[in-house]
Amino acid sequence: WQIMINGESYKPIVAEAASKAAAKVYNRIMMTHLVMDESKFIRVVGAVGFNVRTGDFYVFRAKAVIVSAGGASHIYKPRSVGEGMGRTWYAPWSSASAYALPILDGAKMTQMENRIV
Repeated sequence: WQIMINGESYKPIVAEAASKAAAKVYNRIMMTHLVMDESKFIRVVGAVGFNVRTGDFYVFRAKAVIVSAGGASHIYKPRSVGEGMGRTWYAPWSSASAYALPILDGAKMTQMENRIV
């Protein structure tokens, strides 16, 4: 079975669950760098970023950090012609920040050959 969930219907579901679970939800924040622990360089203790609408700068501290940013999409032109370019299942705005954030701090990226770009 395949259940089609488009972005416009999926985001409100996730947003509602997040607002119930979190004390505060930050929207439209572009994370630019991870913050590493100076004593143990292999531990991420937060992230920094800015609001894409206002430009306000944010520093987040955390016990654990999960990089759930987007992969890289629309790097290569699809084989399909015509409307096929707009019919992809992955987000058209993914800029590979899920790769860039860990790589900037020295993460070893393994088994990336299975990632669809």
